[in-house]
Amino acid sequence: MPVRPTAVSILALSLVTAAASLTACSSGSGSSPDTVKVSFKESMDNTVKVTDNYLADIKKQFEKEYPGKKVELVPIKASDADYYTKLEQMLRSPRTAPDLVYEDTFLINSDITSGYLKPLDSYLAKWRDWGQFIDTAKAAARGEDGKTYGVPDGTDTRGLWFDKRVFEKAGLPADWQPKSWDDVLAAARTIKQKVPGVTPLNVYTGKPAGETATMQGFEMLLYGTGDGTSDPLYDKASKKWIAGSQGFKDALSFVETVYKDKLGPDVSDALDPNYRNTVWGELMPQGKLGINLDGSWLPQSWGRNSGHEWPDWSKDLGLAYMPTQQGQAPGKVSMSGGWTWSVPAKAGNPDLAFDFVKTMQTKANAEKWYIANSGIAVRKDVAGDPSYASAQPGIKFFTDLVASTHYRPAYPAYPKVSTAIQEAMEGVTTGDASVEKAASTYDSTLKDVTGNQVVTQ
Repeated sequence: MPVRPTAVSILALSLVTAAASLTACSSGSGSSPDTVKVSFKESMDNTVKVTDNYLADIKKQFEKEYPGKKVELVPIKASDADYYTKLEQMLRSPRTAPDLVYEDTFLINSDITSGYLKPLDSYLAKWRDWGQFIDTAKAAARGEDGKTYGVPDGTDTRGLWFDKRVFEKAGLPADWQPKSWDDVLAAARTIKQKVPGVTPLNVYTGKPAGETATMQGFEMLLYGTGDGTSDPLYDKASKKWIAGSQGFKDALSFVETVYKDKLGPDVSDALDPNYRNTVWGELMPQGKLGINLDGSWLPQSWGRNSGHEWPDWSKDLGLAYMPTQQGQAPGKVSMSGGWTWSVPAKAGNPDLAFDFVKTMQTKANAEKWYIANSGIAVRKDVAGDPSYASAQPGIKFFTDLVASTHYRPAYPAYPKVSTAIQEAMEGVTTGDASVEKAASTYDSTLKDVTGNQVVTQ
């Protein structure tokens, strides 16, 4: 396995890159009272222009709707981890802060606590469309102080994508729906045995994958343990993080099995930070991946002019929900997250920024974005529109999962908790740590990163 850079060197590289990016920025959002600067995450794949094209269209609409006003789009081309680093650097100073930023809901409370974002309640109170947003989506952008710091532009759900071409060769059913973790592993073992040259099962893992490993991988397992009535990561009653749980060890054991039994990708591939692009850009279209534990947004990568056109994806792929560990109620698991549009505390033109949000979030524009981005609607009027439900294969499947989905405990400590989870996953993936050792190390780290706000099960 090739030598990978250390965490310290990765962080150093991220900061250097961020500094270079900031130097390239103009004099800040306050440089012109008639220009709104909109910063967003641009895909690392140059062929994927879904966000760029959508925002360019909104820019035209806005500048027509508000004569004399201009929109400056400020894309940040970076991996998730580098994007968060660069964004934090930008938000620290009025010289570099944009007027509007794209925030991942898992990080928003950390930025709220740091004082980087402006509460939007005074704007939302006067905005009629806010009443159309579902409560769970609103909660994802709410701080511990009860104020709202972002407008969600959709949510997502997760499940099992499986290749019907591979399943046919393996003698597995085209309407496959596993009822337990054992069923998932059994299918992967069958593929390994009967379809050589195909990766049976992909479960994202390790620090290079970042939050992808935590949410698409580990939490899709962890939240399928127990009785499904309580959060297995954070105890809301005591307001403490959970350590020492059997469910945590069971989730690690599943990951260990995938890689120890060679049911997943080669470890060197799994720990490549760009492996996600390989999964949806090469392995899935080419029929080289049997089962992929992944998100609702994948079809955006296969559409017309995407650079990875795959018109037959809905014919070649099947969808199954991720089962609970033993098939116990409610029987299925999904995790949901999403992104919000937020106004930095040091933005020069916050009023203009919110006007831009209102243009983006008309019913028509929101629906256009959900469909283009393969997102799940968070507006009730869009979700109830038949044209939305039938716009793309899979939308109904993933929208129906919202009823049984879970949201991360996105409190300020969560990003550090997530990193500790990734480290535990990486340990069992590489074989450098047993499940017991990885879980014990996680528990110790959990105490450190949460200020000992931990309850042991």
